Amino acid sequence: MFVCSVYPMTLKKSFVILTDQRGRFQNSFPMENFIVSARKYRPATFDTVIGQGSITTTLKNAIRNNQLAQAFLFCGPRGVGKTTCARILAKTINCEHITDNIEPCNTCTPCLSFNTSASFNIHELDAASNNSVDDIRNLVDQVRIPPQIGKYKVYIIDEVHMLSQAAFNAFLKTLEEPPSYAKFILATTEKHKIIPTILSRCQIFDFRRISVEDIARQLAYVAEQEHVTAEPDALHIIAQKADGAMRDALSMFDQIVTFSGDVITYQVVIDNLHVLDYDYYFRIVDDLLDNNTADVLVTFSEIIGLGFDGQHFITGLGQHLRDLLVCKDRETAALLEVGATIRSRYQEQAARCSVDLLLKALDIGNRADLNYKSSNNKRLHLELALMQMCSLRSREVPKEIKTTLPPPSGKVEIMTQQPQRKAAPPAVSSQPQPKEQTGDANNGTARKTSQGSGVSIKERMENNHHRHAPSDNTNATLVEKLSEPFSQEELEAAWAHFSETLTKCNPILYTTLSRRKPVLKDESTIEFMFDNKVQEDEIRKTTLLAYLRRHLRNDHIQLVTLLNHDHSDLKPYTPAEKYKKMAGKNPDLQKLRDKLELDIDF
Repeated sequence: MFVCSVYPMTLKKSFVILTDQRGRFQNSFPMENFIVSARKYRPATFDTVIGQGSITTTLKNAIRNNQLAQAFLFCGPRGVGKTTCARILAKTINCEHITDNIEPCNTCTPCLSFNTSASFNIHELDAASNNSVDDIRNLVDQVRIPPQIGKYKVYIIDEVHMLSQAAFNAFLKTLEEPPSYAKFILATTEKHKIIPTILSRCQIFDFRRISVEDIARQLAYVAEQEHVTAEPDALHIIAQKADGAMRDALSMFDQIVTFSGDVITYQVVIDNLHVLDYDYYFRIVDDLLDNNTADVLVTFSEIIGLGFDGQHFITGLGQHLRDLLVCKDRETAALLEVGATIRSRYQEQAARCSVDLLLKALDIGNRADLNYKSSNNKRLHLELALMQMCSLRSREVPKEIKTTLPPPSGKVEIMTQQPQRKAAPPAVSSQPQPKEQTGDANNGTARKTSQGSGVSIKERMENNHHRHAPSDNTNATLVEKLSEPFSQEELEAAWAHFSETLTKCNPILYTTLSRRKPVLKDESTIEFMFDNKVQEDEIRKTTLLAYLRRHLRNDHIQLVTLLNHDHSDLKPYTPAEKYKKMAGKNPDLQKLRDKLELDIDF
């Protein structure tokens, strides 16, 4: 049996010595200490800080103009450079030979001591483990001692939001009026947990998330320094997965290098980080555009078989649809944070999709995401959403419907309707009725009849324009309005048919229309009495008038609404209305109320 002992020789190297049980020397070999990339490539100057240009510029100007505040608060997400900037600021203000670019010289005594972690002027405190009043009192006692070397004593308090309420209060006076040589740099990821009295005593710097392009660029630099060959698309995937944190990106980079060696490919990254490949989303959208429901469901089953969560898939599909929508406009295309190869695929697929289809698909995906956790059959829930997306393409209609107009010269066609009486009007149908055409025996031209469900708005406008446009040519297209007479019985039958269609979609309006019968005043004027203005507005919003004109075959019908001022026949609803009606029938009720001094809760 051998005993292994590690003896550190330098900061980077150690020797491992093997001895037997009696302590006799057997063998020795050097061992290098591995340093993670997040520490190895941590910025040492303001210029090397990534993605925080406005903050580093402000700090450098404050040093240049000798306008340093007594306390700084660095807040922002994890891994964006808060503690790094605090250390650089502490090192720079203590440097004895600051460069013209406001960077430390790395040759003076304070700089050398800082580089070897032996500086007595810079103190770092972890507020997560030193959050009591006693810890803050010890800190206040240390502040009273001036620096022996350098200009300032700098106190970096990380995760300052972890301090207790009493510790914050004990720190207030020192933070507001510290000695001239004391500087405090507070760092936190949860700014909202810090009391306002602390915030008011600090200069606050909000660090932002680092962009995908900046992270990918830094990863490419690290890969070059480490002699690692990495595909740009692979580095973009790592940058997106890091969610704006440079430290997370470098940690994932080290993990993938350990897995794959000196070559990092796109496939290696998605396998190691368990990221769903872009190709699956491209395939699904292609099948959606082709209305190929079967292939969509097969692809979804393959994704689930790879171990991906359903909600992870639907959120990723929503992001993919959003990226396609972004690619539809040149100005928003810059918001797409992917590699050059994948960007071209996005642009090609976006050209095949309409904006309306993408918006509807996004809405379906968003609703599926919101209701995913509450669904009992989660897989069926997502499959239904995918099938709804597949049906969107089949429901798309052309933006413009081209109508064929007769030539300026030729036989005049008059659109008329032969009187046809029916016992009852046809039922309301939500589907458009096909337009019938009858052949003309003389010239073979088609003649339209009025048995269709209606004419498009554009066709009506064009016909109206040709009917009223002044022209010297007598061979113009004439359109004659339908004016077939109808009886009160036919009117009531059509009115009842229309009311029946509202029983489920609008029961209140159904009650209004069925409460009273319409009255036919003359050949084309219909009067209907309503109880209040709201009922009249609801009637005007419906297609009642168009329905009566179409099914009674009379385009001259006009609907006149009259306000009913006699409310004696109305059914009381509120307690006040019920009491008033009861008191009108029985006057003794009011006497009883007055005698007993009763109050009704209206």
